Amino acid sequence: MAASTQKREAEPPPLRVGFLLARRFTLTAFASFVDALRLAADEGDRSRQVRCRWSVMSSARAAVAASCGVEVLPTSGLVDPKAFDYIVVVGGLLHDGPQVDAQTLAYIRTAARAGVTLVGVCTGSFVLAQAGVLAGREACVSWFHRRDFLEQFGDVAPVSDRLYLIDGDRITCSGGAGVADLAAALIERRLGAETARKTLRVLLIDDARPAGAPQPMPALARESAPRDESVRRAALLMEQHLSRPLTVAQIAGKVGLSARQLERRFLDELGETPAAVYRGMRLDYGRWLIEKAGRAVGEAAASAGFADGAHFARAFRKRWGFAPSTMRATRDVGNILTP
Repeated sequence: MAASTQKREAEPPPLRVGFLLARRFTLTAFASFVDALRLAADEGDRSRQVRCRWSVMSSARAAVAASCGVEVLPTSGLVDPKAFDYIVVVGGLLHDGPQVDAQTLAYIRTAARAGVTLVGVCTGSFVLAQAGVLAGREACVSWFHRRDFLEQFGDVAPVSDRLYLIDGDRITCSGGAGVADLAAALIERRLGAETARKTLRVLLIDDARPAGAPQPMPALARESAPRDESVRRAALLMEQHLSRPLTVAQIAGKVGLSARQLERRFLDELGETPAAVYRGMRLDYGRWLIEKAGRAVGEAAASAGFADGAHFARAFRKRWGFAPSTMRATRDVGNILTP
């Protein structure tokens, strides 16, 4: 009897997680996180909420539709945030109306004041930033949503060269398969490495990737990712710093190489120097700003990290054979003629 009591006292308390699902949330992000908790919560595949407990909360207590159309019923309203170790906001589509209502934003602020760790997965980082609980911090954002984040939140620095970022009581994750890696890390914190490994094995994942593992190569940089991890990480850093370019030496230092070593790896993998790849990415971004976002040439040049419009125009003409002003004029005429 005494041995049994001692065993119970040695067991860590259950890992308690509350979920807030944004309108048109990403089903993969939610399913990856909650299924990792389910597998860690019990022995075998019995799925009892023993070592992990979770709730899906909603201010309206109504079904929430994922971006794919599948609906999830909440298990509770907005309960005392202190009932949880983590409150996870699963983000949704960005350009389809508000992700959450005012009551949910107020609840997130209350949870922050209570000292509860807040987690934003996928575009959940946008919801946390909108609630004002990321001010002055960094947030891990998918490179796919980086520009949207920059345009909306000037007081939060987006990081797009890693899977997730743990910053004390704020955790942000770029989404996708990286959510399973994050969930495993939080499970390991509370329940130990063996429980986390068991969870990943059942999900047919060999090993959890660390927080600093690079996201897949952004399409703006290259359509096919190079094999060299240092080259991938360097390209992600370039994508992250288009408006205020880093030097090649700074990028090399951040990936643990000398500038000469990084140049050799870029030449081996991509057939171009880091400077050439970086310039091409910035020109591509400048063209996108003019062609798709309707920016003036000077504004696009500045946003793409060029010191002046003349320098941008020369590099632009050399790359595509025509001036950016020509494309801008063509776009403006097209807009006038479009009814």
